[in-house]
Amino acid sequence: MTEAGAAPVSGLRELGAALRKWAPDGVGVVRVLARHGFGTVESGQLVAGTAGGAVAGALYRGTLDDAVLPLAAAAVSGPQTREAHVAEATALDAGLACAGGATLLGHPLPAEQAAALGEALERGAPAALVSTAQGAGAIVLAGPELEAVHGSLGTPELDTEATGAARGLLRRGATATERVPAGDVELLVDIWVPVPSVLVAGAGAIGEALLAQAGLLGWAARAETDLDAVHSAVAAFTDADVLVLLDHAPAFDVVLVDALRRGRGFIGALGSRRTQAARRERLLAAGLTEAELARLHGPVGLDLGARTPAETAVSIVAQVVAARSGRTGSALAAGDGRIG
Repeated sequence: MTEAGAAPVSGLRELGAALRKWAPDGVGVVRVLARHGFGTVESGQLVAGTAGGAVAGALYRGTLDDAVLPLAAAAVSGPQTREAHVAEATALDAGLACAGGATLLGHPLPAEQAAALGEALERGAPAALVSTAQGAGAIVLAGPELEAVHGSLGTPELDTEATGAARGLLRRGATATERVPAGDVELLVDIWVPVPSVLVAGAGAIGEALLAQAGLLGWAARAETDLDAVHSAVAAFTDADVLVLLDHAPAFDVVLVDALRRGRGFIGALGSRRTQAARRERLLAAGLTEAELARLHGPVGLDLGARTPAETAVSIVAQVVAARSGRTGSALAAGDGRIG
């Protein structure tokens, strides 16, 4: 089973916060092991619950709650599967394309893994959850390259299969749910790859080109010129969010100070080297440390020799992609590592 799509960012953040909160007391998760019908649906659907009945997340717009909610509570104690079906009228009322059914897997998520997955989802960082199809063991991976690994499936061989499968899916660049054979067992892999959301602060041809370029990549994007609106938006940033500051006015320094101190998202600022130097002095005078200031991408963009607004937009989104992947943006021919 392979599905592609992206779960709403706000829902994942709320789910992540719940996972972190409940982790010390025991968490059960419910995942989709197999499905038929429903039409096109999002991948990476997950419900987390406690033995006391608290629940976060939803499967198929809540149409499976009669099966999901008790399964989430029971899953705290041990793995089990359950069949669930949705009639046509119920599915259509919920906004699904058609009726369907699903095999649900519920299993415990130990405290370390629950906390790690919760933190990643709340921050908007790439994350993956891998278990066997029977719910035995659980591994959570997090980070730009899924480099942080928490938990085990019981043997080094299975752990290697699990991490390899998750990182392989990461290269596709999309949230996905997939079953992967691994020797005598089958793995269920859920991976969440947040879609960047670009906030352009300021107006002009480069801003318009950035919005167009983001659209081509399937990224959410919007432009704001009001200082308060920009400040409010950046205060809610996750790691998946991007600020490109076009406005050179010193009034926007307060946005950069807060954003760089919070340490969330990609923060970039356009401007000549003279503009960047003046901005740097103001930010240091405002109390930023050198370490905090080092997070500012300014002048924003890779050195591609861009001359037009459209080319400048390409250089900016290219740097965002490189930063999200932990790469430098150098030529592929200059390196000897994995391509992609």
